Amino acid sequence: MNKKVIIGGVELKNPILTASGTFGSGMEYNEFVDLNCLGGVITKGVSNVPWQGNDVPRVTETYGGMLNAIGLQNPGMEVFIKRDLPFLKQYDTKIIVNVCGRTEEDYIEVVERLGDEEVDMLEINVSCPNVKEGGIAFGQNPCSLEKITRKVKEKAKQPIIMKLSPNVTDITEMARAAESGGADGVSLINTITGMKIDIHKRKFALANKTGGLSGPAIKPIALRMVYQVCQSISLPVIGMGGIMNGEDAVEFFLAGARAVAVGTANFHDPYALIKVRKGIENYMEKYGIEDIHDLIGKVQ
Repeated sequence: MNKKVIIGGVELKNPILTASGTFGSGMEYNEFVDLNCLGGVITKGVSNVPWQGNDVPRVTETYGGMLNAIGLQNPGMEVFIKRDLPFLKQYDTKIIVNVCGRTEEDYIEVVERLGDEEVDMLEINVSCPNVKEGGIAFGQNPCSLEKITRKVKEKAKQPIIMKLSPNVTDITEMARAAESGGADGVSLINTITGMKIDIHKRKFALANKTGGLSGPAIKPIALRMVYQVCQSISLPVIGMGGIMNGEDAVEFFLAGARAVAVGTANFHDPYALIKVRKGIENYMEKYGIEDIHDLIGKVQ
């Protein structure tokens, strides 16, 4: 049974990835998940300098999912390189670093710093607020997205995957902008902006007021957007958004995704990644599918 896929010229032994921000760099899940069983680990966001993140509370459960307003808290690229990379390099899995920044210069600094490290791909988080443009996320304006993609691609030594925000009018316009900018692939969707209010305290459940909604509640939206993007560009697509089991993942393959990333499910069940992988294998066995490519984009 062939489960190998190629993203941006990099071969993954299977199409199962971790969604950024839900798995750290794998150290937290090491006793539950054998990282050798994964196609790759997409790390938590890495910035040029340490980010403190948002005030607490910054996580709350919702019906069918969760809201988070972590604010991309991370210790910065130097700690990541000294602490996290050596851990990840112990395993037979691809290392995909999620890069975040508040200005073009922030992104470029991280990308250049990682250029000579043993990193297989870069996932560029364009949901970060562009402070020079009044706080609008890079991924919400096609011109800004194409520009940041092109600038990152000029400096990157690894293939770049642009992580698209669903908080836009037309996701295909953003995907085409990333393709025009020279991206090697796209991943989607990031979280959807949402809100929760505690009616007993009459306060916002999150200190930030709004947060990113993830989990099963967003899967139908994610699936629709992945399908639309796969129809509009020729780049490989990593699909994510509410994948809880193997059957969910198969839906994304049928919609056209070449790989999938599992996120919120890891909080609900630390063994989720292994169960998703096994569920895909069971589906392929049940229907006599010998090659994962016989599923990709085959919805009718």
